[in-house]
Amino acid sequence: MRALVTRLDSFGDVLLAGPAVRAVAARADHVTLLCGPQGAPAARLLPGVDEVLVWESPWTGFRPPPVDRDDIEKLVASVDADAALVLTSFHQSPLPTALLLRLAGVPFIAADSEDHPGSLLDVRHHRAPHAHEAEAALDLAEAAGFPRVDDGRLRVLPPPAADGLTGDGPYVVVHPGASVPARAWSPGRSAQAVRELTAAGRRVVVTGGAGERDLTAYVAGGRAVDLGGRTDAPRLAGVLAGADCVVAGNTGPAHLAAAVGTPVVSLFAPVVPAERWRPYGVPHLLLGDQDAPCAGSRARRCPVPGHPCLDTVTAFDVVAAVDKLVEVA
Repeated sequence: MRALVTRLDSFGDVLLAGPAVRAVAARADHVTLLCGPQGAPAARLLPGVDEVLVWESPWTGFRPPPVDRDDIEKLVASVDADAALVLTSFHQSPLPTALLLRLAGVPFIAADSEDHPGSLLDVRHHRAPHAHEAEAALDLAEAAGFPRVDDGRLRVLPPPAADGLTGDGPYVVVHPGASVPARAWSPGRSAQAVRELTAAGRRVVVTGGAGERDLTAYVAGGRAVDLGGRTDAPRLAGVLAGADCVVAGNTGPAHLAAAVGTPVVSLFAPVVPAERWRPYGVPHLLLGDQDAPCAGSRARRCPVPGHPCLDTVTAFDVVAAVDKLVEVA
């Protein structure tokens, strides 16, 4: 059987699909993961994936492209599967994807859907109301005939050693950026955390993407190892795997840290619910006001002056949380 799993949005979303992908891979001869450009680096890290098919959909992402008939026809022509699992977040509809998969001739399609699917789905599953995204994906896989085969934790392929990047000795990672501004701790607070962590005797490594070099340089402040723009997805996995603890917002690297088994101090803005998006399967502590006025808004930019859900968190709160998680680990 050739199986297709789709998860069309971000890096972290694709990582959270990993346990369900492994369940599918245990019963399929070949697994293709259909994802968007932002999720592709994560897709290539997942055990059980034989092929990655990248397509930018007009109904997902922060800047979705216009509808392009030729582009859609190319996608339809490229899909070759006997069964498909359409994974979405709790607030998304799987039906546009399911329609394209039907046009591609996929005979069996399963998805979570509150909307009436007509003939688009063979398994219309209703997710548990408060399920974590990783658990919801596993529940759907089981309903589609792919029961879980392991402990269901996040995993990635073994990453490369990161000693050449991080240097010698134990360290804590601070990742100050986020995919959207509403989920990021302020640069000033992040820099204070680096100062206080180093003052407490911890060695700190600051990570960030190619577009975050100015941010990581400011946050590192000459006190920490600055890896801004120096890590692709596999190297970042290696850096996070070697850390005692990771300090990050609700963004992809927090889920990557969970996938390599590293505890996470999660600076979690409640614009999406923590019960669905918290670091999964590893020791973690949530910091941030989960009852702030922005809760559940899915805002990309903070709608409340002063960003109180996160900027009420102090550097000393982070130091205490790191100490607690490292002691537990």
